[in-house]
Amino acid sequence: MIKIKIPHTLVLMMYMMVGALILTWLIPSGEFERTVNTIGQTVVSAGTYTQLDEQPLLSPLTLFTVIPQALGDASGVIFFVLLIGGVMGILRATGMLDAVIGLLLQRFADKTGWLIFGGMLTFGIFSALIGVAEEYLIFVAMLVALCRALKLDGITAMGILIVGYGIGYGLSLFNPFTLLIAQSIAEVPPASGLWYRLVLWVPIFAIGFHHVYRYAKKVAADPSQSLVADIAAPELTDTGDYPALNRRHKIILLGFVAVLALLVYGIVVHGWYLVELSALFLGFGLFAALVSGMGSSTAANRFIEGASELTATALLIGFARSIAMILEQGQVLDTVIYYLAMPVEAFGAHFGAVSMLIIQSLLNLFIPSGSGQAFVTMPIMVPIADTAGIGRQVAVLAFQMGDGLMNMIVPTNPVLMGILGLAGVPYERWFKFIAPLLVKLLFACAVAMVIAVSIGYS
Repeated sequence: MIKIKIPHTLVLMMYMMVGALILTWLIPSGEFERTVNTIGQTVVSAGTYTQLDEQPLLSPLTLFTVIPQALGDASGVIFFVLLIGGVMGILRATGMLDAVIGLLLQRFADKTGWLIFGGMLTFGIFSALIGVAEEYLIFVAMLVALCRALKLDGITAMGILIVGYGIGYGLSLFNPFTLLIAQSIAEVPPASGLWYRLVLWVPIFAIGFHHVYRYAKKVAADPSQSLVADIAAPELTDTGDYPALNRRHKIILLGFVAVLALLVYGIVVHGWYLVELSALFLGFGLFAALVSGMGSSTAANRFIEGASELTATALLIGFARSIAMILEQGQVLDTVIYYLAMPVEAFGAHFGAVSMLIIQSLLNLFIPSGSGQAFVTMPIMVPIADTAGIGRQVAVLAFQMGDGLMNMIVPTNPVLMGILGLAGVPYERWFKFIAPLLVKLLFACAVAMVIAVSIGYS
């Protein structure tokens, strides 16, 4: 059997940059007319595409000069991501996240159904609110051991974690790494459209929970039905090694809830965005460090460590922006938009929205970074949405669902592969478990996209 080795995401983006450069040599340059609508959005005017008389010829050196240009162009988002990473580093060091998740899982350890429901909901909510993903690696051993104690297996444990966080990303509420970035590019109000995502949480989460719970019941009744029954489970560390929820943790947790409330208020009432949100989270990081009794030098080190963990993400954002920037400099981005929009417009707004979901899902294989994918795809999808009469909020929803749900299955997602590796679950066994669920979830999301267009979701 031939094994296909998938290169690093950065390498894939370089390939896409080369492809974008070649595209500027092969297709004609053109442009749409753009106007500013009544609420200040710069929108593409449908039916105004024209080819340009002169074709810019980009040099191969553009591949190198465009990267620092793109990093500078995306600096606002890049620095926001790094600052959030630093604050998350402090928050993890306080032990509050560990204590909350550990306590919830411990409480439900002797109740299979509630363990699955509570665990999935907890992981999903944290991902939906603040984009937690890599931080879940520390809970793999604990989850696998808890499931073993209940006569379950590693697949069930990973279903609780991965399906939970995948749905959280797919129906994000305030996730700063995906939702807020995509909405910024789409020029829609930050965190807007919340009500519909909350409504979708019920059926989408129910589908995910049913899939994991049904498998767990089957394994509990007959262990030979486990997809990893023939694989020796890895040795695990003590599962009780997480902090208790003490008074300081409770104060930090209350502070976190207050920050989320203030975030919503500031966005809705005062139009806060990257600068204000960065300041808000920085203030919370300082608050958490002070309450936990963390020394100033320790807090600084944790902040730097947390920020450094997102350096790769920051670079991917810049490289992703480079792809669109090459197409812009070659003046072919509107040409790409024009030809992509043709089938979407031919299908009509409803099926065009579904095709957006399919495109975003397929692209996630090559760009598993949610923020990176937003910078690659949203500049193209937003004008398509404008010309096809789909609605920008619907385009953002297609991005969210395609990115979040496909993160549960694409082997280019480093978080997924890291979690499966720690749990001792081979990817091909996980694929057998998750593929049927993805089919059900994507079908449900396609229906949700049609409904979103029908009700004028905005």
